[in-house]
Amino acid sequence: MRRIIIFDTTLRDGEQSPGASMNLNEKLEVAQALAELGVDVIEAGFPIASPGDFAAVREIANTVRGPTICGLARCNTADIERAWEALKGATRPRIHVFLATSAIHREFKLRMTQEEIVARAVQGVQLAAKYCDDIEFSPEDAARTEHDFLCRVVEAAIDAGATTINIPDTVGYAVPSEMYDRFRMLLNRVPNIDRCVLSVHCHDDLGLAVANSLAAVEAGCGQIECTINGIGERAGNCALEEVVMALRTRSDHYQCETAINTKRLVPTSRLVSKVTGLEVQRNKAIVGRNAFAHESGIHQDGMLKEPSTYEIMRPEDVGFAKTDLVLGKHSGRAALSDRIRALGFSLTAEQLQHVFEQFKQLADKKKSIYDGDIVALVQQEISGQADEAWRLVRFDVTSGTGHPPRVSLTLSHRGNEVSEEVAQGDGPIDAAFWAVEKITGYHVVCKDFRVRSATLGRDAQGEVQLEIEHEGQTIRGTGVSTDTVEATILAMLNAINRIEQSATPTKEAAPSTSPRQ
Repeated sequence: MRRIIIFDTTLRDGEQSPGASMNLNEKLEVAQALAELGVDVIEAGFPIASPGDFAAVREIANTVRGPTICGLARCNTADIERAWEALKGATRPRIHVFLATSAIHREFKLRMTQEEIVARAVQGVQLAAKYCDDIEFSPEDAARTEHDFLCRVVEAAIDAGATTINIPDTVGYAVPSEMYDRFRMLLNRVPNIDRCVLSVHCHDDLGLAVANSLAAVEAGCGQIECTINGIGERAGNCALEEVVMALRTRSDHYQCETAINTKRLVPTSRLVSKVTGLEVQRNKAIVGRNAFAHESGIHQDGMLKEPSTYEIMRPEDVGFAKTDLVLGKHSGRAALSDRIRALGFSLTAEQLQHVFEQFKQLADKKKSIYDGDIVALVQQEISGQADEAWRLVRFDVTSGTGHPPRVSLTLSHRGNEVSEEVAQGDGPIDAAFWAVEKITGYHVVCKDFRVRSATLGRDAQGEVQLEIEHEGQTIRGTGVSTDTVEATILAMLNAINRIEQSATPTKEAAPSTSPRQ
């Protein structure tokens, strides 16, 4: 079996998805999850892009052990020096430099000749190589670059010190046969190609990112660049979970393997979805809620007789439970802890105790507790609520035909002060927003509000995910409850607690018009 390097760029290219930006703590949490997943390389960010990106790359380089930690840089001195400053604390650092090479980029973006491109690429690689031994070079838009010029740039970059050459399909234009031919061409025509690892980086604009990446592997590529859930610019990147399971499930065809602990795929997918606010579609391959669901009677009959009749992978192998776990109010902490571990999560004793308390409260409201309920409780616990300055004490809702909805709300602040407020709104959700704002003094604009059921059934938990804007900053919040109004209040408090962790609020009189328009 040939070993394929998995290069994860969730924290760099993935974070470039509109609305997917993460704070430092969230990036650290995702980086640690990627290390536990077993990725070989974590591209932690683009250090010169912002002070926040620099801080995240530096913190990940200093704290996350196991994978190579990589930072992106353009082929210029400032970028490369900034990248090294962020990466130098890593046990295994990598500087990834890039420069566009296609005719359309040369003419309209860079306004540089082929000779100037080659010279700039060589200078960039040589400078990066002065700081560390592991240098990756990407000719941006390589899939649309002329063959002769691409070979010339790649050869020059390797001579300058590049140890990995990445071939990006930057705009998702290629089809699998073209990608295969391009890699075979490079392997046959570039005389020093044996001195580097050949890598592939595909975007999904035509829905071909995974197929193109696999075609590159068939041609001899040794590294795949990908993201969790396939997030990324525009239509996204090659999905890590899909390409890894394709290599594993069809190892007979590809004769390749990876170091990925596939049982961590679903928990990592859920974590990334939670911190970015980008939901995974139900029918998403490998990690979607329906990936191992069967409704057809014919399929169900076949599954009961022999699972392989309709499943080419075992759900347990990617992190799903084989069947729904049913727990009740008489279940103990040990049973809950065992199930949480089986679902792929690792909690501290304090986190487990908090989840157990929430589990008991939920068990009093629901007849049966399912895996989806447990996952929702665990995700709520690990979604960044370390400093819960504001907590819900109690609330009452009055709503009906002929009179405006009203919410009476009581909150505690840092366990001491208790505040109470009654608010009216266009509906109970709007009234809950107003009440939270009045008590906390944070006046926000709701940019996105989503509610979904965590499980099936009439007594299913509602999971609210929202995005609010406060003083130009976008903050996400989540809340889970069998009561949608309560889930909304919890999501609001989750977001406001995040604001309070990062800054001292400026409290003003409540605005006269609803901010939720």
